[in-house]
Amino acid sequence: MSSKSSFPGPPGDIECGMVRPVNTAMATFSSMPKPYSLPVLSAHRWTIFRARPKPTPSIHNTELITMADQVADWNGPSGERWVANQAQLDAMAAVFGQAAIEAAAPATGERVLDIGCGAGASSLALAARVGAGGHVLGVDISEALIGRARALAPQDIPVQFRVADAGSAELPEGAFDILFSRFGVMFFDDPTAAFAHMRRALKPGARVAFVCWRGIAENDWVRLPMDAIKGIVPLTAPPDPEAPGPFSFGDRGRVKRILTAAGFTDTALAPFDASIPFGEGATRDAAIDEAVRMTLEVGPLSRALVDQPDDIRARASVAVRAAFADLPGERSLMIGRATWIVTARNPAS
Repeated sequence: MSSKSSFPGPPGDIECGMVRPVNTAMATFSSMPKPYSLPVLSAHRWTIFRARPKPTPSIHNTELITMADQVADWNGPSGERWVANQAQLDAMAAVFGQAAIEAAAPATGERVLDIGCGAGASSLALAARVGAGGHVLGVDISEALIGRARALAPQDIPVQFRVADAGSAELPEGAFDILFSRFGVMFFDDPTAAFAHMRRALKPGARVAFVCWRGIAENDWVRLPMDAIKGIVPLTAPPDPEAPGPFSFGDRGRVKRILTAAGFTDTALAPFDASIPFGEGATRDAAIDEAVRMTLEVGPLSRALVDQPDDIRARASVAVRAAFADLPGERSLMIGRATWIVTARNPAS
């Protein structure tokens, strides 16, 4: 697939699938609209969810099937690991988030609902676009990531962060001009119901724009290491490709069906691909080591290795390193990532 698309591209150069990041300045603002009020997810709920039996780790057990599992995980090990690696992860996702922002085309004074905002990078970028007269509400189920977002947000910027499940939490009705997400909408138990619920928070004629992963087969950053550990980690039946998880929106037709059933119109999906720097080091060997560390620590492969003994993890590390050995790059590895930029509209009436 080509990285070219019908909407303006992200900052930086994308040539032959290569991305060269560009630094951009963050605007500052002198006023902030009155905050919205959202119910938060309680620690009591998280404790209940953690008490559920864990499935046996395996190579295919990479999806968290229910929102209960999601909440427990993102307020436990996954949330902690993402906060620890936040700068690198946001840097890798930036080009995709910016492409989705360009598709959303936020204007001065508009209000944006940012779903699965994580540590807030996309929310801050959106806030810079809408200016002092606008507002961005970033929502995520992870208290750790929302805490990080609040810590990183400059003062006097029109952004607010809340811990909540946007697919079911009470939202202000008819309040937003844009529903946005950077890799945050693929995890709902019932995505049609979740999008229908979020649509009620949009103004008539409001726009939807989000970026989501295409299938694992098209994403070398996952495919290569997962293939590498097939003979090391126990193998179970493949998961339901439509089960909640990072690649559940890989099928174009399914995404269109979900948004149409939720009441949206004019749904369109544009492929957006890029090879981006992964891992960083003073030498190529150091860059490979860092790429392996991040692969084992965050993302789908890390869940496949949950609770595996040290010898299995060590063998997996060696196998993943071998899989990355042929990737191009010197102080960072260049690895392919394939996404959809999805747009839609809330009907005008």
